[in-house]
Amino acid sequence: MTPSLSRVPCTVVTGFLGAGKTTLLRHALETIKGKRLAVIVNEFGDVGIDGEILKSCGVENCPEDNIIELANGCICCTVADDFVPAIDKILAMEPKVDHILIETSGLALPKPLVQAFQWPSVRSRVTVDGVVAVVDGLALAEGRVADDLEALAAQRAEDQSLDHDDPVEEVFEDQIACADLVILTKTDLLQAADLEKARAHVEDHLPRAVRIVHSENGQIDPAIFIGLGLAVEDDIENRKTHHDDELDHEHDDFDSFVLDLPAIASPEALSQRIAAVTEAEKVLRIKGYVEVAGKPMRLLVQAVGPRVNHYFDRPWTATEDRRSRLVVIGEKGIDVDRIGKMLAA
Repeated sequence: MTPSLSRVPCTVVTGFLGAGKTTLLRHALETIKGKRLAVIVNEFGDVGIDGEILKSCGVENCPEDNIIELANGCICCTVADDFVPAIDKILAMEPKVDHILIETSGLALPKPLVQAFQWPSVRSRVTVDGVVAVVDGLALAEGRVADDLEALAAQRAEDQSLDHDDPVEEVFEDQIACADLVILTKTDLLQAADLEKARAHVEDHLPRAVRIVHSENGQIDPAIFIGLGLAVEDDIENRKTHHDDELDHEHDDFDSFVLDLPAIASPEALSQRIAAVTEAEKVLRIKGYVEVAGKPMRLLVQAVGPRVNHYFDRPWTATEDRRSRLVVIGEKGIDVDRIGKMLAA
C-alpha cells in the first residue's frame, strides 16, 4: 500500500535519553506552519516532563489537547494498550490533524512500533512518514552511544567487530537499523575531528544508505524530516535488528522512580548535588520541575550523566501544585534511599 491522502502521516522520532528528541520536536512545533499537528510523547517514568516542555510551546497549530502522554511503559511494549487508543483519540480530533509526531522513550525499539501500523485498524488510517533516529554527537565523540551511559566508556577505534552483550548498545543499533534519517545533535560542541569520529560511529552501524544531518541546539528545518512520504510500514520487515526473533523484549536493566523534594534555596546547589549523585550512583538521567523558595517561576532541571542544565521555564499558575518532583532513571539496582538523601541534603 502506498501513501494516500486519506491516511494521516506519522513521524517516529527515536533516540536515547538526553539525545535531544524533545528539543528537536519543540523547535518543529514552533516553526511548522500550515499543518495541524498532534504529538504522542512516551515518557519513561511517572512525571511527564517532556510532555510539559512541548505543551509550554503554546503554538496554535498544536494546542495542549493535541499532545498525548503515554507513561505506562515503553511504547513498543504497550502498542495495543496505549498506542492504538492514542491514535484513535488523535484521529477523532476536530479540526482534523494533518501530521502526527511520536517521541518514543529512550529505550524504545522502533521496529515493533512501526509493525503496529500494519494492523488493519491502523493501516487504513495512518502511515509512517519516516523514522528519525536522534543521536548524541557529543557522547559518540567521547566513545559512548549515549551521554548517560557511563558503562559504555570505550569507543571501538579500529576493531570493526562489536560486542553485543550490552543491551543498550543493541538498542542503539536497532534504532539506527530502522532509521530513514539520522540527526546528529550537539554538533556545535564538537571540533572537526570529534565530529568526524561521531559520524563514523553512526556510519559503522548503518545497514543502509541513510542520510546523516547535523543539528545545533535542536535547530534544524523540520522540512528535512517531515513529509518524507516513505510508508515505512511496508518496508519494515527488511530492516534487520537484534530483536527480530523475539516476541517481546524487556527493559530489566533500568529502574526509575519519582522523588518529591521540598522547595530549594539555590538551583546551583541542587545542580551540584545532582552531579554528585550521577558520579556516585549508576544514575543515567534526572529530570523534573523544582520550586525555588521566593521565586514565582518554575525551575526546569535536566541532567544527563554529570552534565546538569536548569532554567526557569514559566511562572507557576494559581491553580498549580507548587512542588519539586524529579524523575530519576538509572541502571537496575540503584540505591533509591541513598539517592533521595543525597538530593535532599
